[in-house]
Amino acid sequence: MDLMEYQAKELFAKHGVTTTLGTVVTTAEEARAAAEEYGFCVVKAQVKAGGRGKAGGVKLARTPDEAFEHASNILGMEIKGLTVNRVLVTPATPPVEEYYFSFLLDRANRQYLCIASVEGGVEIEEVAKTNPDAVKQIAIDPGSGVDEAKAREIATEAKFPEPVFEQAVAMIQALYTVFDEEDATLVEVNPLARLEGDKLEALDGKVSLDDNADFRHEDHAAFEIKEETDPLEAKAKDKGLNYVKLDGEVGIIGNGAGLVMSTLDVVAYAGEKHGGVKPANFLDIGGGANAQVMADGLDVILHDAQVKSVFVNVFGGITACDEVANGIKGALEILGDEASKPLVVRLDGNNVVEGRRILDELNHPLVTQVDTMDGAADKAAELAGA
Repeated sequence: MDLMEYQAKELFAKHGVTTTLGTVVTTAEEARAAAEEYGFCVVKAQVKAGGRGKAGGVKLARTPDEAFEHASNILGMEIKGLTVNRVLVTPATPPVEEYYFSFLLDRANRQYLCIASVEGGVEIEEVAKTNPDAVKQIAIDPGSGVDEAKAREIATEAKFPEPVFEQAVAMIQALYTVFDEEDATLVEVNPLARLEGDKLEALDGKVSLDDNADFRHEDHAAFEIKEETDPLEAKAKDKGLNYVKLDGEVGIIGNGAGLVMSTLDVVAYAGEKHGGVKPANFLDIGGGANAQVMADGLDVILHDAQVKSVFVNVFGGITACDEVANGIKGALEILGDEASKPLVVRLDGNNVVEGRRILDELNHPLVTQVDTMDGAADKAAELAGA
């Protein structure tokens, strides 16, 4: 789960990270009221996307009337396809210097990674291109984590200035506490600001929480804004499906995250020949999925208006191919006329002969079987681009 800035700051404050919470509002009049309390303030769009400032979603207000005007313009605007339904109003604290800091999960190396730069801030991507040596990457052993000694090592390598060095050490430890105790996959501060009087403060925050750890954090459910959740993702979550919506036309169902990721790649490659069609989602039905799970997956994908075709790519192991075939059959029977999009099915592995026989016998006009992964991807892309 990705958090909005104000939610990330709530976690920061909980764990002792120096930040300013501000006031979250949903109307321009509420923004005016907050500005009357704060005086010189900043009005910031709250959406789960970067680039808010460049999109016009972050504005300084010197008077309550200016805050009202900015909030009126920002509320309802779209930033990277996301509608702004709330803004955060905080006291304006112009930074003297801007830094960048983050902890993240380094899956490739099976460890954590700290990325820090004292030449960072909102232009960190440009710094990484023009002066990569200024962006420090420090490996973190998950077993030992970040104690004071490790925090000092990080602060030294990142070259935090002496006037804020001790604050940086304390903040690094506090940010790691957020990362560790909240089961986050990303904790980012951009900018981490040096303010007047050499005060270090997290002016912005981004946190991604690991959904697999939800059972340890009942309080995390409060961060979910149900009315703003994509209805398909909400439906998939209710059904216990591992689903992520993407911006494409070919629905994807596979068993196993690795196979699904490979399927996304082959569909994207095949789509280049058919009008540039792309995968519409990630959906992993898991290694032991039964017919009901298969039916639930198809139910979600076939109700995605962007989907033009569906590619079911299953290698039977724990999940037998006949179970998958029965799931497809059952889903089509349940959906009836609601199922109006072509399905390309590639089955291989455990009970593949029986699975193919079930689909042959079904002889449904929407279902096409293709023996190979590349061939099936090409067919699904062709149907989506037609």
